[in-house]
Amino acid sequence: MTTTKTPLLITAEQRSELQRVVRSTRASAGFVNRAKIILALADGESYASISSRLRVPASTISRWKRRFAAEGLTGLDDAPRSGRPKRIGPSMEAKVIARTRKPPPKPYTHWSVRRMAALMQLSPATVQRIWKKAGLKPHQIEYYKASPDPQFEEKAAAIIGLYLNPPENAAVFCVDEKTAIQALERTDPVLPLSPGRAERHGFEYVRHGTLSLYAALEVESGKVQGKAVLRHTSAEFIAFCEQIVASQPAGREIHLIADNLSAHKTKEVKAWLEKNPNVRIHYTPTYSSWLNQVELWFGKIERDCIARGIFTSTQDLRRKLMAYIRAHNKNCRPFKWAYSDPKRRMRSSRT
Repeated sequence: MTTTKTPLLITAEQRSELQRVVRSTRASAGFVNRAKIILALADGESYASISSRLRVPASTISRWKRRFAAEGLTGLDDAPRSGRPKRIGPSMEAKVIARTRKPPPKPYTHWSVRRMAALMQLSPATVQRIWKKAGLKPHQIEYYKASPDPQFEEKAAAIIGLYLNPPENAAVFCVDEKTAIQALERTDPVLPLSPGRAERHGFEYVRHGTLSLYAALEVESGKVQGKAVLRHTSAEFIAFCEQIVASQPAGREIHLIADNLSAHKTKEVKAWLEKNPNVRIHYTPTYSSWLNQVELWFGKIERDCIARGIFTSTQDLRRKLMAYIRAHNKNCRPFKWAYSDPKRRMRSSRT
């Protein structure tokens, strides 16, 4: 490396700050390169050497040297562009919003920021700001499934009535099963989270079988009864219903809310109901499992226990599922039901 006779004078604090910029993974490439130029000048490196090593002309080196000498580290920022910034008024915003609500040209299925920016001759950042202000998200879609059940209103109203105005001295349970829960054991250790880095799991795992989890959520208290089984047939469903009945005072009126799974409506189930006249099952309308509050709880146990869980066997999986239920019941609260209008047929899911 060739050197110059008059190195650029910088303070220890400036050197430390410049070195921090060079090490940064967030600073722009241009800003990092300018910091390297100043450090090289401070080390006495010649213009020719810097120009060759950093691939910048001597005029660029001189410009940033002058900027740094006059303004310090802030002088290495890009100078603001000349001219008045383009002003985007309400009229242009309205045009962007109106065009966004119309389909894009073929063959595209939806608008992107860059596609709209090119059409309207605006910067992508401007389009993004307009969309954010208007609450427009062309990259997202929502799915819905309308229930074809001709008795939708009647069935939905009955279930919502149990949530909002349950019969006096009666118990109301939301019942369902979460099937095919895999007992997965990771082959590599989990690497804990650290500043700037999420918890990491290995890709490889060993399957140790599956279980189904029956759950009954008591609407009044939010408490959950559970049972992990290898199969989910009519026999297991009846056995779980008997567990629910056994947990209540003899003869108490019990209402069970369940979906239309075939295992819930077999002749064996009907025979069991005839023997237990104090128990009534209310079936949700077709494609309306969202009416069953236990589905909310299944989402919770999936996030809290199953998704990241490591299970060495189905027995280990069963123990951990039951431990989660016990922990939940210590601090549980009932769900606050918000759907009071049974005419709202559509349930949406965002992607």
